Amino acid sequence: MAGRINDDDVKAVRDAVPIDAVVSEYLQLRNAGGGNLKGLCPFHDEKSPSFQVSPAKGLFYCFGCQEGGDTVDFVMKIDHLSFAETIERLAGLAGITLRYEEGGYTPGRQQGERIRLVEAHKHAAKFYVEQLDSPEAEIGRAFLASRGFDQAAAQHFGVGYSPAGWDHLTRFLRGKGFSDKELILSGLAQDSRNGRPIDRFRGRLMWPIRDITGEVIGFGARKLRDDDNGPKYLNTPETPLYKKSHVLYGIDLAKKDIAKTSRAVVVEGYTDVMACHLAGVTTAIATCGTAFAGDHIKILRRLLMDNSGAEVVFTFDGDAAGQKAALRAFEDDQKFAAETSIAITPGGMDPCELRLAEGDAAVQALVDTRTPLFAFAIRQVVARHNLDTAEGRAAALEAAAPIVANIKNGSIQHEYAVQLAGMLGILDTQFVVRRVGQLARWARERGVRPGEGQGGARQHRAASAAPQQAPARGGPALNLRSPAHRTERELLKLALQRPELVAPAFDAYGEDEFTAPPYVAVRRAIEQAGGVTQAAEDYLARVRDVAPDDTVRAMVTELAVEAIHNKNVDEIYAGVQLVQVRLRAVERRIEEVQGNLVRLGAQAAPEHLTAVQNELWVLEQYGRSLKDRGAAAL
Repeated sequence: MAGRINDDDVKAVRDAVPIDAVVSEYLQLRNAGGGNLKGLCPFHDEKSPSFQVSPAKGLFYCFGCQEGGDTVDFVMKIDHLSFAETIERLAGLAGITLRYEEGGYTPGRQQGERIRLVEAHKHAAKFYVEQLDSPEAEIGRAFLASRGFDQAAAQHFGVGYSPAGWDHLTRFLRGKGFSDKELILSGLAQDSRNGRPIDRFRGRLMWPIRDITGEVIGFGARKLRDDDNGPKYLNTPETPLYKKSHVLYGIDLAKKDIAKTSRAVVVEGYTDVMACHLAGVTTAIATCGTAFAGDHIKILRRLLMDNSGAEVVFTFDGDAAGQKAALRAFEDDQKFAAETSIAITPGGMDPCELRLAEGDAAVQALVDTRTPLFAFAIRQVVARHNLDTAEGRAAALEAAAPIVANIKNGSIQHEYAVQLAGMLGILDTQFVVRRVGQLARWARERGVRPGEGQGGARQHRAASAAPQQAPARGGPALNLRSPAHRTERELLKLALQRPELVAPAFDAYGEDEFTAPPYVAVRRAIEQAGGVTQAAEDYLARVRDVAPDDTVRAMVTELAVEAIHNKNVDEIYAGVQLVQVRLRAVERRIEEVQGNLVRLGAQAAPEHLTAVQNELWVLEQYGRSLKDRGAAAL
């Protein structure tokens, strides 16, 4: 089994794919001066571009949200991939064959196998799309039209048709060089009674299911004919590529808008996703033949970045099954940092039927008029009890109060406690408020959700561990009004961007010559990477690699991308920064020594007093020399 990707291959991938070519696929870049490019940041909303790309250094940095890194970091962040998956994807773009070593992670079984299966699906998707234009596929085109989807809509979502024969796709893919073993492993074919593979999907309308990067990894097939004895929807089986619990249909189309708007809309089917997107609700996604569960939550959490201002909207029919599904979704509410809401479709219509009956505006209004999921859950729980009796009201309170206590926002929690008292007809509103507060307080003390037992506590802590333990971004505060901090920053930018201008003098500078803790950390990283004198082609990468944590690494990236504040960046300008940083360090030491002399006083031992006086004299002479001779005195 393949293991960790070979280090030389990782470096080859980093060098082969220009960062500006990758970034420009996601946003428009324009000249920022100094060889840099700028654009609107894809990681946060902004009106003025603060996102900069340095093609020469292979780095990006946003001065608004502090996201930064190299090409690999960018793809990992924007497409929410692991390191190995990112290297494999970029290697495919660059045409680089990766080698693997034992002891590491690789998705699937082997990289070669995964590439083959992805290629098979790519060819199959194209084949199905072409078949949708065939005379046999008239029934499929009629189905789409009956749901309000024209040819352009079908093309946008890659909808196709699988011929009704036994082995049309199998023969087509064999002609492309794929083996029978690969076709069965991919789930595109299955064994027949005579031992020869046949097509898994026959005579059906086909939806390609893509992963978050846009690669086709499976299909959803809809029955069209009465003589088809199979299920209404038939999906790809579990394969090395396709795990239904790890896939959200439409995520490739919705991911950017989900990240941008901090909202995801969860619907129930392929046609619902199509209807929502065509109606302007471009954050709609759906599960693929399975209930919305833990692994789907993980996908959305990565996209929503555990933002407490984010929202997940579930759409369900208003019937009993829809209400049951909504309550099941509410059970997972605490696994999101985002708020969860519910949009109940009118008249039992799904979003596709709603769009067909009332138009795009009705679909948008459905989402806009959503209700907090906890409010829906409270009403459902209260409705189960007889509120005409004292016993019924007490039971309803004990059932609903934990739900209210579970609301994350304290002020909203209080408001719903007051509303709960009104729903139950309990005149003593403060009694209900105190009961809710008591449950919330007990839960916080025990580290559990209100109403949970011991087992629930363990589950809740596990679900909450990631967001609670996530390190805070940013480092110690910098005072850029301070002349010392400004000069130290400028010198470090030169050391990272133009090391030849400050070598070899910079390597003799101690950490104590930098007064800002973040700059001390960057100075240390430069030293550990070999210093400016040893700077080579991979110099910046080495500095970033030895950085002790993401905060220091982000500061290195920021300083490597930020423009140097002088039109003429030459040895003279570099010398001025070197001198100013050294001179301020000398002046600080002079003040310390003068303070020592005062503290020693006349009672000090003569030899000790003489040594301190000599140090002061040497420092003062060195300071005058720096002022008079500049960089020549270093």
